[in-house]
Amino acid sequence: MNTLVLIKQVPDTEAKINVAAGKISEAGIKWTISPYDEIALEEAIRMKEKSGGTVTALAVGDDSVQNALRSAFAMGADNAIHVKVDGYQMLDSFGIAKAIASAIEGADYKVVLAGRQGSDSDNGQVPLILATLKGWGCVSFAKKVEVSGDKAIIECEADGGEAVYEASLPVVITANAGLNEPRYPSLKGIMASKKKPIDSKPANIGAETKIEVLGFEPPPARPAGRTIDGADAAAKAKELVKSLREEIKAI
Repeated sequence: MNTLVLIKQVPDTEAKINVAAGKISEAGIKWTISPYDEIALEEAIRMKEKSGGTVTALAVGDDSVQNALRSAFAMGADNAIHVKVDGYQMLDSFGIAKAIASAIEGADYKVVLAGRQGSDSDNGQVPLILATLKGWGCVSFAKKVEVSGDKAIIECEADGGEAVYEASLPVVITANAGLNEPRYPSLKGIMASKKKPIDSKPANIGAETKIEVLGFEPPPARPAGRTIDGADAAAKAKELVKSLREEIKAI
């Protein structure tokens, strides 16, 4: 079974994000695979180890996203597709999905895995739009996946419990935390990843965009803290409660 994994390269979760002139400054940012996408990739690799087939990682972006694809190779992906566009700046979800659909036209992928959302924009829209464009089913927030024959049984989190779905293949599945624990790349895998070819395909996302990002602004500075005065603990507690009720209106 051939599986496709959608990979998004995002700023490391510990990176300091700076905004300049309404745009995200990429200077000094360490880039990594979005954590939920790592879970999706691990699940695809486990499927391959269990039932055979291939795992193809796909990323949309400029040349820098090839680093994420190399990391996917190091974890165990067999193939990589780079859908090339210029610039990172929160690309439009519809345009990305359209570019992916075009890039995989004619390919025989039975399962498409992706993270439930990117750790940068938290949109979680691309897998759903891709499924709609391809006419495939889509199941989100998977915590367990079993594929047998032409069906997939997917357990997902639901409000107050869990839900179990049966889906015909091809199907798009988004991975939730708890589906698995991604492996660390081996040294052998890291060395081999440097020599593997990446299939690069151009994409004109600009012609397909539905949403334009007008700009980014940093959050307002947090106000300075305030010291509660009082002769003793009881007086300070009384003053704190008064401030919470009358000023902040929290109680």
